[in-house]
Amino acid sequence: VQLQASGGGLVQAGGSLTLSCAASGRTFNTMGWFRQAPGKEREFVAEINWSISSAKYADSVKGRFTISRDNAKNTVYLQVNSSKPEDTAVYYCAVADRYTGLKARSYDYWGQGTQVTVSS
Repeated sequence: VQLQASGGGLVQAGGSLTLSCAASGRTFNTMGWFRQAPGKEREFVAEINWSISSAKYADSVKGRFTISRDNAKNTVYLQVNSSKPEDTAVYYCAVADRYTGLKARSYDYWGQGTQVTVSS
C-alpha cells in the first residue's frame, strides 16, 4: 500500500488550497488527514468513512475544511478554506480499516506528508 499526497504550498491567510492523497494497492474504509507543526505533536484534522458516508473534523478546522473522497480513484481530498497562519504544518494522509477513534495510532498506512504554509 502506498499513499501519495500532493497539493501543499504557500497561501496567504484567508486563501484556499486543496490537498489530495491517492492510495494504491487496495481500498480502505476510512481515509483521514493529520497535521504536524514544528515542535508540536501530530494532530487529527479530518476523516471520512466510506461505509457510513460520515465525516469528522477537529474543532479547529470545522467550518473551514472539507474532506471528501473519490472511491473510484481511491483518493481523498482536503479542501482548505479561510486559511489561518496556525494551519501551517506538514499534512499527512492516512488510511485504516478499523474504527480509529480519531487516533493516529489506529491508522494503518501513512503518506509522506505535504507542507502547507499560511502567511499572515
